[in-house]
Formats: sequence, structure tokens, C-alpha cells
Amino acid sequence: MKRPRMLIGTAVLATALAGSVAVVTQASAATDVKVTKSIQVTGTFDGGGKRYIGSGDLGSGGQAEGQDPLFNLAGGATLRNVILGSPAADGVHCAGSCTLKNVVWQDVGEDAATFRGTNATVLVDGGSAASASDKVFQDNRGAGGSVTIRNFKVSNFGKLYRSCGNCSTQAARKVTFQNITATSGKVIAGVNTNYGDVARLSGLNIGSIPTCWLYTGNNTGAEPTKTGSGPNGRNCIVS
Repeated sequence: MKRPRMLIGTAVLATALAGSVAVVTQASAATDVKVTKSIQVTGTFDGGGKRYIGSGDLGSGGQAEGQDPLFNLAGGATLRNVILGSPAADGVHCAGSCTLKNVVWQDVGEDAATFRGTNATVLVDGGSAASASDKVFQDNRGAGGSVTIRNFKVSNFGKLYRSCGNCSTQAARKVTFQNITATSGKVIAGVNTNYGDVARLSGLNIGSIPTCWLYTGNNTGAEPTKTGSGPNGRNCIVS
């Protein structure tokens, strides 16, 4: 089903990026770029506050698995000062280590960003996301590395982060949250206790939203089993 397009005004965008290096202005936010094929990024891509919107094959606005992203980042790439409008297809894919700096998702498509690779280190710094019916950040990485999400705002979402619960290759995944503001969400992090996932959370402004849901994951593709909620001192650590 096609998702309705949601526009975010200048004031909201400025708030989402407050304290960051770049603040999106009205003029730059009004500059739309239609994307019909995934933009391949190596090195650093600075969008200068422009808004990128899926079109053609990337413009369905649906929630189907296996969609292509608007931005496809090679290992070591940086994406910064970019707005993803609606539709956003499958957002951003990181093939390995990557940095997402001041990236705003106005209306999350399938996922905002998906992380892959072995020994991949991911940094999400600044920015915001809204209207994610399921996940914002999907972590499919193999062994090693880490994910850090800091100075980030999110609203109207399912999970801010999910360590893959049924990938064919599983590993212990580590994620750190710092200075997160969240409203109208189901949970901040979903982690797999049986694979040794660790989520560390600090500087939270999330109201009554649970910090973690604990799962028993698998590598068969079956739906993972939820086994608990909240900090347990091992897989979900809150300070």
C-alpha cells in the first residue's frame, strides 16, 4: 500500500538538526532531487540540505522487502546533510563501515538505513527520522565492529534499531545510543540474547518507551522469539 507523503517544515528540520554542523534552511529544503536509480557513494557525499525523493522504480512508497535504496554507500563512505523525502524506498545501505551525519528521514520507507559487512563500524551522528512503521536502523552486520547512534531524534516508529533476528549469518552485534530523543515509538533497541548482542544506552529522553526488547534469534529465516524487555545487565545496559 502506498504510504502518504509527509512534509516537514523548516522549523521542525531546524529542531531536528539543532546543535549539528549544518542546519537545513527553507531554500535548501525546497530543492528536491528525484532519484530513479540508487546513488552510489564512495568517499563523502554532501547533499547540502537538498531533499532526495524516490521516483520511477524507487517511487512505490511500499513496505516490500528487497527494495533498492536511494543511497548505496561503499565501505568507508560518508553521507551528510541530506534529507530523504517520501517515498524513500529502502533509504540508505552501508556495505561496510559508514558515517551518516545530519541525515533526515522525513518519512521512513522500508527501513531508514541497513548496515552490512564484517568488522564494520557505523556512526549515525545528528539528524532525525519519522514515520517508520517498523524499523529505523536494521543491523545485518557480521562479526566485529559496532554501531553508534548519537544526537538523534525519532518519532512515530516501531524500533529505532534492530539487530537482525533471522539472518542466515548471525553474530554478536554491539550498539551504543547517546543523547536520543524519541516520541511515539514501540522500543529503542531489539537485540538477540542468544548471540551475545549488547546495547548500551545513555542520555535518553524517551518517556515511557521501552529501552530494549530481548529476543532469541535464529539463522533459519523464522520469526525470532521475544523473551523479555528492559535492561538485564548483559544485553541491554542503561546508564
